[in-house]
This record gives sequence, structure tokens and C-alpha cells, in this order.
Amino acid sequence: MNNVTAAAAAAGDAAAGIAGISYWKLFATFTVLVLVWDQISYIQKKGSIAGPTFKMYPIIGPFLESLDPKFEEYKAKWDSGKLSCVSIFHKFVVIASDRDLSRKIFQASQFVKPCVVDVAVKILRPQNWVFLDGKAHTDYRKSLNGLFTKTALAQYLPSLEIVMDKYMEKFVEYSKENNYEPRVFFHEMREILCAVSLRAFCGNYITEDQTRKIADDYYLVTAALELVNFPIILPFTKTWYGKKTADMAMKIFENCAQQAKDHIAAGGEPVCVMDAWCKLMQDAKDDDDEEARVLHRQFSNKEISEAIFTMLFASQDASSSLCCWLFQLMADRPDILAKVREEQLAVRGGDPTKRVDLDMIEEMKYTYMVIKETLRYRPPVIMVPYVVKKKFPVTPNYTAPKGAMLIPTLYPALHDPEVYENPDEFIPERWVEGSKASEAKKNWLVFGCGPHVCLGRTYVMITFCALLGKFAMYTNWEHKVTPLSEKIKVFATIFPKDDLLLNFKKRDPITGEIHE
Repeated sequence: MNNVTAAAAAAGDAAAGIAGISYWKLFATFTVLVLVWDQISYIQKKGSIAGPTFKMYPIIGPFLESLDPKFEEYKAKWDSGKLSCVSIFHKFVVIASDRDLSRKIFQASQFVKPCVVDVAVKILRPQNWVFLDGKAHTDYRKSLNGLFTKTALAQYLPSLEIVMDKYMEKFVEYSKENNYEPRVFFHEMREILCAVSLRAFCGNYITEDQTRKIADDYYLVTAALELVNFPIILPFTKTWYGKKTADMAMKIFENCAQQAKDHIAAGGEPVCVMDAWCKLMQDAKDDDDEEARVLHRQFSNKEISEAIFTMLFASQDASSSLCCWLFQLMADRPDILAKVREEQLAVRGGDPTKRVDLDMIEEMKYTYMVIKETLRYRPPVIMVPYVVKKKFPVTPNYTAPKGAMLIPTLYPALHDPEVYENPDEFIPERWVEGSKASEAKKNWLVFGCGPHVCLGRTYVMITFCALLGKFAMYTNWEHKVTPLSEKIKVFATIFPKDDLLLNFKKRDPITGEIHE
């Protein structure tokens, strides 16, 4: 009995001792363990590459700085080493600033795949083709290649020129309403490129009101897909608004897809991407080629809408960036703009009313060099995030861990002084055939390389040659230079920090006379 009593007393004492340990001490112990684990995990993943020795801000890392990304901070990372790292919350990020390492990552589909950001799967929809991998991704890309050949693009050009004409008038009218005082044109550049893209993708199946609605709201998708964002979609957050906008646009695209199918079934000719896609599907049904039937199976309206949205996602911010820089650079360099104007009249045989076609664009050698130099000087996309599928020996001395984000950069390769003399100067002539720049194919990473190289790279060059040519002939624009004009703002892609202050006036394409 005494033994039982003693045991009970001992148990009581133990219970009292445990109860005596306060909850805050347990919490403090747990917190310390988590913080130590976070630091040890970071140090192990970092290895020998450049980056902070420790996470200065445990767990969150430089999260607050990433909410307002600055180009100068990115550049400092690139300059710190060929490989550098940072860790934000659960994401360990490795940044490659070297040209050859960037190319290696782009081409290493067995080790990496594009990841965009965590919330992208929810916004773009998990079954979207951009999230396919391996052969499935390769086959899907093959099914889309026919939509962006020069022959296909030539079919889209007439309707794109109509959109460009409308926006020339709008830009002049906007300026007139503001007494031709310079005003912010950042939003207008995003709108015109959205309108051009949607006309190329959807033709006349999408209305002007729908186009304007998507153009007005698309920045919500951009904001939702920023590199660092809350990964859970909660009401009234950036990601919530972004998903609402994406769902709205995809619903519109589904209706457009059905109209395109009806148009082609009735014997209509393709005039937009959706038409061309439906024509490929229709032709494949009666084709003896098994591969053609597999590649051009009968895609549903939903599948087409999702693919079209990813095309808009891929083009909207990048093309808007290019447009902003292009108009700023031309306004600030009237000697270059004068050469563009001279060429535009020449390729039209002195007749400015001649409608643009593919043969004409292929004669725009100087205009093409201007577009290409703009893409080099201010590449819209400065880095592309990938996720590591399995341990990836990026260099003999460093292996990126599975699950890490691996980011090849484009900007350093495009500003390499060994390839581009005076890389921080805007020199279209550096692209003449046979020049050092034109022969340095490995440095030309504007559209990426490897299995995920941009599908629309030819479309971009053709569209912007047509766009710049039209505006150069029929309008004159002035740019208000500010201390922020050449500074870079990062908003998915890059833009002038002062948001581009312009005014537009009508111009006689023959005499050059300016009209107010």
C-alpha cells in the first residue's frame, strides 16, 4: 500500500512538474528550433554560391523588399556572382547571371520546368498546356507551331493594321484633349498592345467592349502573378482579383472559339489565330497522316480558351514593355526616327496609303534593326523562373536542390561588352548582317531558348515593324524627359519609371508637316 501511495505521489509530482512548464516556454522552444532549422536548411542549400551568409530576416527572408522589386537590386545580385541565391519563406531561389549557365537551364528540360509562381496554376487553370512536361508539352507545342508561321501571320496582318489605325487616331485625340501637354501613356500602350493581340488571336469574334474590358483589367492578372505573392486566393486580394479577370477573359475566349469553328466549318478563310487553329483541326480529320490527326485533334472550346489566355499572358506585359521603350527611344532620337520614316515610304514605293503586307515588312531592314536593338537595350523579360524537378548539377561545384526555384537571367547576356560594344548605348546599326552582334547567337536570349523558346518571336518582330512604321509616318510624338525616364521600373516586365510622358500630333507622311 505504501508503494502504491509513493508511486501515486511520484506521478503527481511529475504531472505537477509538467504543468509547471508554461506554454510560452514550449512555444519559445519550438520557435527557436524552427529558426535554427531554417538557417541550417538555407546554409546547406546555399553551398558555395554567392548570397547572404545567413538569412537576415528568419523565415521570411527579404520578403518586404520583394514586394517592391527594384532593378538595381536585381543587378546587384547578377554582379555578385554567376550563381547567387536568396530564400523567401519556403522558397529557395538560385539566380544564374552567366550566359552559358542561363542557356544550360533553358535547355535542361530533364531537370527543370517553367514554374511562373505558385498561384499561377490556380489562375491559368491546372490543366493548362503550359504546365505540361516532357513529350506532352512538346506535342502540344507542335500543334501550335502552325499558328505562327510567316504564312499564317500574313493572314492576320490586315486586321491588325485596322486596330493600329484606330489607336493612332485615339492617341492624337487624347493629346488634343490635354492641349498637347505630355501625359502618362503607360496605360494606353498596354491597351493598344492588348487590342492588337486580341485581334490577332480572336479576330472580329471579340467585340470592342470586351477588348476594352480585358485591357482595362489585365493589370490585375499581372499583379496577381508577381514573383512574390500570397499563394492562397483569399477574397479581395491581388490573387482573387487576378483570377476573376482570368476567368472572365477565358469565358469570352470560349465563345470566340465556337464562332471560329462555325466560320471555318462554313468554308471561311482564316484571319486570326483561332481560325487558323480550327482550320488545322478540320484538315486533320480527313488527313491520312496519323501524326497530323494526333497533333490537331479536336480541341474543346475550353482548351482553346485556356491556350489563348496563355498567349495573352505571354505577350501582354512583354509587348507593352517593348512598346513603351520603343516610343520613348524614338522620340529621344529623332535622327533614328527619321531613318525609319524614310524607309517606310521607300518600301511603299512613295505611297503611304499602301496597306502593309509580309513582303513589305521583309524589306524593312532598318526598322527591324531598331526593334531588335530595343529588345536588346531594354529586354522586356529580364529573368524566367523555373522549378527544379530533381537535383540539378548546374556547375561542377554546385547542385541545385529539388524544389528550388532556378532563374536564368537575360539582361547580362544582352549587355555583354565583349559582344555588344558600348552596350548601354542604343545603336541599331550594330545589327547589320555579318556584324559581331548579329553573329553572337548565343547571347540573343530575348525569347529564351530550348524547348520553351517563345512561340511568338516572329509575330513580335512583324507586328512591331508594322506598328512603328504606321505611327512613324502618320504621327509625330514628343517625349518629356525626366530624371526617371531611363530608370527601370519592374512590374512583371520592365517599364520607364516615369510611366512614359508623351503627346501625339497628326503628321503628313509625305511633307512631314505637323497638324494640331
